[in-house]
Amino acid sequence: MSSSITANEQLTPIYKCDNQHHETLKSIKDHVHHLCSHHANRWVKVETMDGDVFEGHIVHCDRGIVYLSLSNEGYARGFFPGPYPGPVNPYNNFVLPLVLFNLLAISLI
Repeated sequence: MSSSITANEQLTPIYKCDNQHHETLKSIKDHVHHLCSHHANRWVKVETMDGDVFEGHIVHCDRGIVYLSLSNEGYARGFFPGPYPGPVNPYNNFVLPLVLFNLLAISLI
């Protein structure tokens, strides 16, 4: 899709976050980032603002996103069925990125 806006024209925003909300969201994001970084490699239960609940361990936290490794223990995925000779089956686990300001609760398990 091409744009026909020239350098002299200004865009009219349909939404703009006010400064107070921006600072609040940034503060929350920084706080949750610190907590997730401090609890890396711990098993947690995460609930999102939309009511989704995930259990897994925190792999990494960076730039407003926490990466949660979810276990698919007992389920075989596409091309890698069967047992894996090791403590963790890399083919049956996946990492879910979650946006920090969309999290409602994080609990240690």
